[in-house]
Amino acid sequence: MGRGKVELKRIENPSSRQATFSKRRNGLLKKAYELSILCDAEVALLVFSPSGKAYHFSSHDMDRTIARYRNEVGLNWQSNNQGLRTMEIWRTEMEELKRTIEALEAQQKHFAGEDLLMLGMKELQKLERQMRTAVERVRSQKRRILSEHINSMKKKQRTLQEENVHLLKRVRI
Repeated sequence: MGRGKVELKRIENPSSRQATFSKRRNGLLKKAYELSILCDAEVALLVFSPSGKAYHFSSHDMDRTIARYRNEVGLNWQSNNQGLRTMEIWRTEMEELKRTIEALEAQQKHFAGEDLLMLGMKELQKLERQMRTAVERVRSQKRRILSEHINSMKKKQRTLQEENVHLLKRVRI
């Protein structure tokens, strides 16, 4: 028996549509991977969900594959130059942010007294100064809170003493 044409139409139920999208997307990504391995093909697959989330598979560098495709279909490099420049700016920004995150994580470990073996004398002295300053700030805040608490307690004590004196006067009368 031969297969007839299957008429496709949009799935109306949103949850069924989402479940089908997830299953079919995973199947499509798996098939793209299999095609690249079994046939030694250069494969790039890009899928956007209805909500706009991107899913992709690339057997090689995605940018290289896209550039190869653009060259094949005659889309010249110049028309894409601005887009590639923008992508390069974002890539540079991402690398810079990654380095910043790594530096902050290392600094956090150093403040916790961890991973100190990699630091030289200058870095250790700088860290010590920073920690000394931080300790002084903490102590200053602690003293301020204690002072406020002491003043509050003295105020309560005076109020209670005044009340006590007042009650003693009432008892004597």
